[in-house]
Amino acid sequence: MRWLRYSYRDEIHFGILRGEKVFQVTGSPFDAYQEDGVVLELGEVKIEIPVVPRTFYCAGLNYSEHVIEVAKKQGLEPVLPQKADIGYRANNALIAHMENVIIPQDATEKIHYEGELVVVIGKKAKHLTPENALSCVLGYTIGNDVSERTWQRSDRTFWRSKNTDTFKPMGPWIDTEFKPDEALTTVKVNGQTHTTYKTNAMIFDVPTFLVEMTKYLTLWPGDVVWMGTDGSSPDLLSGDVVEIEISGLGCLQNTFIRES
Repeated sequence: MRWLRYSYRDEIHFGILRGEKVFQVTGSPFDAYQEDGVVLELGEVKIEIPVVPRTFYCAGLNYSEHVIEVAKKQGLEPVLPQKADIGYRANNALIAHMENVIIPQDATEKIHYEGELVVVIGKKAKHLTPENALSCVLGYTIGNDVSERTWQRSDRTFWRSKNTDTFKPMGPWIDTEFKPDEALTTVKVNGQTHTTYKTNAMIFDVPTFLVEMTKYLTLWPGDVVWMGTDGSSPDLLSGDVVEIEISGLGCLQNTFIRES
């Protein structure tokens, strides 16, 4: 099932996407719901971010090639992480599929994409085990962890480099049947493929993160966990269109525009 959060006639709804038709529901995927009889064409609605998370979690350096690329650029020997560490991002940075990423006037040319699998939590969870970790997952969506690399080196908390308004595209929907095992993540810039990697080629997989997190944190319906990226990005320019496709899940597309 694909859950779409969308606006139509200035109202935001959840709906179930079947092909190119949206079946509006009363309620949400996080509690009781029922179809209310309203059916719309996908082209009639504006796609919104698929969920407004209570807490926005992110895994850093969770793919080996990305660790190696980062170390190489810093002139260091790569050191793979020894445990599943989690960080946070800010909701103010979230934008939807087809909305523009705005590059601040004073940003450098080092604006990069990071195509990521996003886990959407469907129910409250604490003290998960490897056997039941996925029981709290509603489904998956796609994220683009846009980063300003020069600021990333100087901002102790990544407050600008990762959390500037519009720097976190997410969407277009939540797929409850998606399985990462055989999926490929492909990132294109202006239609040209720049990055391709196995989506599940993580250093630490989704259950490992959820088990470690819930030793200390309670996960709540609507929380999201971004799972990291592999490979590296070219420097993005104003006007560039970035598409992040995860096979079997969908495609997230956004245009980068420098602030005038």
